[in-house]
Amino acid sequence: MLCTAAVMAGSLALTTAVVAHAYYLKHQFYPTVVYLTKSSPSMAVLYIQAFVLVFLLGKFMGKVFFGQLRAAEMEHLLERSWYAVTETCLAFTVFRDDFSPRFVALFTLLLFLKCFHWLAEDRVDFMERSPNISWLFHFRIVSLMFLLGLLDFLFVSHAYHSILTRGASVQLVFGFEYAILMTMVLTIFIKYVLHSIDLQNENPWDSKAVYMLYTELFTGFIKVLLYMAFMTIMIKVHTFPLFAIRPMYLAMRQFKKAVTDAIMSRRAIRNMNTLCLRSWFQRQQTCPTCRMDVLRASLPAQPPPEPPEQPQPPPQTPPGMLPPFPPGMFPFWPPVGPFPPAPNGSENPAPSPAAASAPRPADASTLPLPPPWLAMPWPPLFGFPPMPVPPAGFAGLTAEELRALEGHERQHVEARLRCLRDIHTLLDAAMLQINQYLSVLAALGPPLPPRRVNYLICK
Repeated sequence: MLCTAAVMAGSLALTTAVVAHAYYLKHQFYPTVVYLTKSSPSMAVLYIQAFVLVFLLGKFMGKVFFGQLRAAEMEHLLERSWYAVTETCLAFTVFRDDFSPRFVALFTLLLFLKCFHWLAEDRVDFMERSPNISWLFHFRIVSLMFLLGLLDFLFVSHAYHSILTRGASVQLVFGFEYAILMTMVLTIFIKYVLHSIDLQNENPWDSKAVYMLYTELFTGFIKVLLYMAFMTIMIKVHTFPLFAIRPMYLAMRQFKKAVTDAIMSRRAIRNMNTLCLRSWFQRQQTCPTCRMDVLRASLPAQPPPEPPEQPQPPPQTPPGMLPPFPPGMFPFWPPVGPFPPAPNGSENPAPSPAAASAPRPADASTLPLPPPWLAMPWPPLFGFPPMPVPPAGFAGLTAEELRALEGHERQHVEARLRCLRDIHTLLDAAMLQINQYLSVLAALGPPLPPRRVNYLICK
């Protein structure tokens, strides 16, 4: 705000100084005007003052027709204005022979009206996202569209009569530019009518998206025809219009997108409920059920997956023993089988006193010994692999470490990978210790039952 005020004050001071200096030299009105128009520095100062006045007029008309502009509207306006200024500079190079104050004024007025067309388009699109629309909003939009449409028609008519009387000139450019702006006003008016009808209904209007699609298709087709005719005429009577390449490309791309959307929406809903799916496909080209892109190429059908094999039930483990690990899990340790169950005392008859006093030989079928297994293989040449070293701390993650794990940058991904590596190290260490414990337990075997000594009681 301060910068704008400083520029306005500086331009006003320079203009006053230049005019006062010219009048001081010539002392009359007409010689002063001739001196100002013939002096290049004086004309530069007057151009700056004219741009400041146009800016002030635009601010005033913006307050009248739009009120407070939203941040998105200002962003779109600035983004489009830079491209429009660049195209205007390219147009100056094409029509350098016709360069004059009147020519600069006409291009400035064209850019001024383009800004209001863009703001009107954004404000009408805002109707679809705003639940409350006041009567002041309707009055402003209707009056602005009427004023813009009237000015566009007058400038097109003026360019047409100028071309008929004076031949092909720079008015050809202005005529086509204002004709394209007229199609833009027509699009804005149709969208305003559709949004107004939708706001009057209590339920959402399902057919609005269809009419908006065909409106964009129709106006896009008109823009493409106008640009093609303009390019043809300019190449034939003047030169190649370099400044019209970008807007023509954008118009053709928009028309192609509208045609594609119309074809895809018709193809997607020919066997479906149009009231439910048409509005969806107007906004995005994804399936509402699976979120898959409907514009991608169809993939070949894949064979159905084979049914998974039924896992075999695990063997029963005696009470007090850990279940065995799957084979091949630890390649450096021999296989350990389950221990046989201890014999039940009810199956064998009670021994006689004589037999009890005699020494009984060991029976492999009755003594619960562990099954024989091969001796431990010789270690390899360089010994067993060392125990993985666990991380230094086991107290959990601190707040700084948690913040280091959150995010999508490189250091965050590296922190998560280090955490997973520490977890993997801990799991390897735990499995090695469990395996050592099981090997020792297998070597010891199950505990033997206590021996009962029978004493003969002699009477």
